[in-house]
Amino acid sequence: MKRRAFLTAGLLALMSSPALAAPPKTGKKAAPKKASGKATNKGKKKPGASPARVQTSAENPVIDAAPEGTSASRLPPVKAPTLPSEWRRFSITLTAQIEPSPNPQRLWLPLPASQDGLHQRDQKLAWQGNFTQGSILRLPDGELEAFSCEWSPGVAPHLELTTTLETADRQFDVSRRTQPPERDDILRRNLLATAQLPNNGEAHALALRIVGRVIDPAAQARALFEWVVDNSQYDPDLPACGKGDVYAQIASEQYGGRSADINGLFVALCRALGIPARRVFGLRIAPSRLAPCLGIEHDATCAPHCRAECYLPGYGWIPADPSDACRALRLETLSPENSRALRKILFGFWEMNWLVYNRAESPALPDFPTLPFFIAPQLEREGASIEGADVDGFRYRIESRSLSGKANE
Repeated sequence: MKRRAFLTAGLLALMSSPALAAPPKTGKKAAPKKASGKATNKGKKKPGASPARVQTSAENPVIDAAPEGTSASRLPPVKAPTLPSEWRRFSITLTAQIEPSPNPQRLWLPLPASQDGLHQRDQKLAWQGNFTQGSILRLPDGELEAFSCEWSPGVAPHLELTTTLETADRQFDVSRRTQPPERDDILRRNLLATAQLPNNGEAHALALRIVGRVIDPAAQARALFEWVVDNSQYDPDLPACGKGDVYAQIASEQYGGRSADINGLFVALCRALGIPARRVFGLRIAPSRLAPCLGIEHDATCAPHCRAECYLPGYGWIPADPSDACRALRLETLSPENSRALRKILFGFWEMNWLVYNRAESPALPDFPTLPFFIAPQLEREGASIEGADVDGFRYRIESRSLSGKANE
């Protein structure tokens, strides 16, 4: 199959999603009051009286009408999420070889998130090596999970860590506004400025210029996505994921870089408008059905990748990846039709040939090195942190293998 036909078939298949019909109203009319011997002012309203409130019950869990005098519309029913029907199973093995040192050495590895049960599940870990002690550390709310191990001076360290998990494609359906609300503290956390993500000043002014008079949050998020794709330059010569510094991009008006830069820009602009948003750090583990450059060819050693999410009430966390749109436009030869289809797909869709590591900005773990984000193995030696697949005697390799027979479709 030629590349263009291959891309078109994959894109058209992924764009289709069933619409959900509006749920029927379940409220019951109140029973008429019994007549009494007293005179009443039926149909009249006392001055200053507050409007009647619509009550809910076990039989009527949905508010079918907004209280009089408010601008609220009928609230959608909240439904339990439906698990995807198609899953792919992978085995991911990291092998590390480290040169001996006269000082103790410590290795930190990001672990796949264990709380993303809707699109990533059944995580199993197994490791072997000659380290003296190892442990798993976690931040609250599943923001980050890491494996840490130490070696004594003079030892030639080696480690093999294997993760087995399942993934399922994640797609946002605009017809299904049924997600339960997120916790307030998590939403507030994802509105804050960080060391790399601004949320006011020039970022706020830029976001306002982009959305203009658009006031609907979903339309605002889409407008920000399109603007980031149109104005960001993908740079394949930068280190994987880039630096992620959005302050520098906005100050210089030079937008782009790698995934943490481009998706970080989208997240910062969303936060500047009051839309909770966050970067999500992970690893590509299989070829892509959308475009060859959006998957892996041999192994996953050099395939860390950052994605993004924004939060919309009723819809929950919406997946997005403007960086991959920029990457495909730069590295692939796409027809105008396929280019438009890819941009449409990547707002609201994650192809899960990728696993989620964490959502932590400047993660804080005991004795953890100071990092803007944690997406690759880190070796601590003589008080310094070393990152790289072949740097200063620190070599590692990440191999991904499909256990379902569907990873290479």
